Amino acid sequence: MTGKPATIKEIAKILNVSVSTVSRALHKHPTIGITTQLKVQALAEKLGYEPNQNAISFQKGKTYTIGVIIPELSEAFFSAAISAIEDTAYKRNYTVLIAQSHDNEEKEIQLVEKMKNSRVDGLLISVAKTTSSFAHFDMLKRFNIPVVFFDRIPPLKNIHYVACNMETGSIEAVNYLLQKGHRSIGLINGPATLAASGERKEGYIKAMTKNRLKFDPSLIVSCNLTEEGTRAALDGLLAHKRRPTAIVTFNDYVSLYAIKHARNLGIDLDKDLQFVSYANLPIINYMDYAPVASVEQFPYLQGQKAADILLDLLSRKEQSPDGVQAYYNVMVESQLIENKTKNSY
Repeated sequence: MTGKPATIKEIAKILNVSVSTVSRALHKHPTIGITTQLKVQALAEKLGYEPNQNAISFQKGKTYTIGVIIPELSEAFFSAAISAIEDTAYKRNYTVLIAQSHDNEEKEIQLVEKMKNSRVDGLLISVAKTTSSFAHFDMLKRFNIPVVFFDRIPPLKNIHYVACNMETGSIEAVNYLLQKGHRSIGLINGPATLAASGERKEGYIKAMTKNRLKFDPSLIVSCNLTEEGTRAALDGLLAHKRRPTAIVTFNDYVSLYAIKHARNLGIDLDKDLQFVSYANLPIINYMDYAPVASVEQFPYLQGQKAADILLDLLSRKEQSPDGVQAYYNVMVESQLIENKTKNSY
């Protein structure tokens, strides 16, 4: 033997039977006698025969592979979501192909094209923060590749998605700070291209107006979620005539950048400024000065639900290729978690 797996043709030649007979025998087809089946199966095992997965995929019109495109695998949020996606896919005999956009729109476009060319059966996508054009997602529809977005959702109609309710999370965050006696509360938001930024803003406004406090739009500052962008946003708020005594930040990483910058400026984080953030990542338990609370977004649950939806879509596609399907829009409720560790100020 050469070390290569035996083929059906080689088995057929050795047994002096047709290729179709070997194929049917390996699949235990009732038209093939039990004696022939046993001979074929015994020789196949002896020669180390393995089914050609590419041929099977071609025959069935599916690869049993789903693609996942996320901004950053190094972020704990997306790592948790990936774990859920892999766990869910494994139970349904699917393989997961993972790629990172690194929050770059051009790379995201290229990855979508590569996933299509790799013939994934479907895609799970969390959109890059810089993405402002969505033609690459529309292209997938033309190739009948179902897509489910999760966490970072594009502002498009007629899409499948799973997201966390950031509006209610923002209301909880602002209410929490109001209960602690703060009246001037800032918001360091994310890029306007992210739907989650708009939801955070809406929740912030609703909480302020519901508590009969004047909404000051200049207390909302957007940033690109980098450390440099966060420093600039914080500087702007600190220079405000109604300098905030508390700030809600887009996520825990932005909070970390803001707290670091505030400490470098000599601000007393026990008396003069407090932060609330989103994501409730494990990292905040190891920060010297952590946000006083963080909005839990349940990344594992989001990933699990997104994968379930995609696999359900693929199952329905197989059963009814031309069927018209409703769009799944799943909203996971957020939860404000107060940080009671010794590291919180």
